[in-house]
Amino acid sequence: MPGIFDEGNMFTVLAPCTPQGETVLAGIHGITLQVNQKKTSRFDVYIGITEHFLLVAECEEREYLTELYGIRVRDTRTTVAEDAGVCFPLSEIEQCKIEKGIMGSVNCSVTMRDGCFLKLQMPKLGGLGGGMPHHAEYREAILSRLRMLA
Repeated sequence: MPGIFDEGNMFTVLAPCTPQGETVLAGIHGITLQVNQKKTSRFDVYIGITEHFLLVAECEEREYLTELYGIRVRDTRTTVAEDAGVCFPLSEIEQCKIEKGIMGSVNCSVTMRDGCFLKLQMPKLGGLGGGMPHHAEYREAILSRLRMLA
């Protein structure tokens, strides 16, 4: 499987989350910091934007290696998708608070009209190795669209 810092992989993961008739205009690797104001969350996610939707999808199925046997086991903790979903209509965003984070990152706290809450971190850089060459451009496109809602 391609690494999480791979634009091609990102668009493949976001494709099933994208509503019919919409096109992903920009996407980046990010991190969820909090879900529904109750749970601290540290999932690697892809954050995408279409004309009418914000997309947040986990980069890959979470698995871990057991220390004793080295066997891969699916992580059964609740996922971001189970807690909050993956596709959020921009028209349903009640509030979007954008703040500076650590090391040039940006933290976005998004509150939906139905009470759903996500706190996302958008790193300044898109990983090592050049797998996300449009990260800065796409991050600015996403932030620009979210600022219009703030």
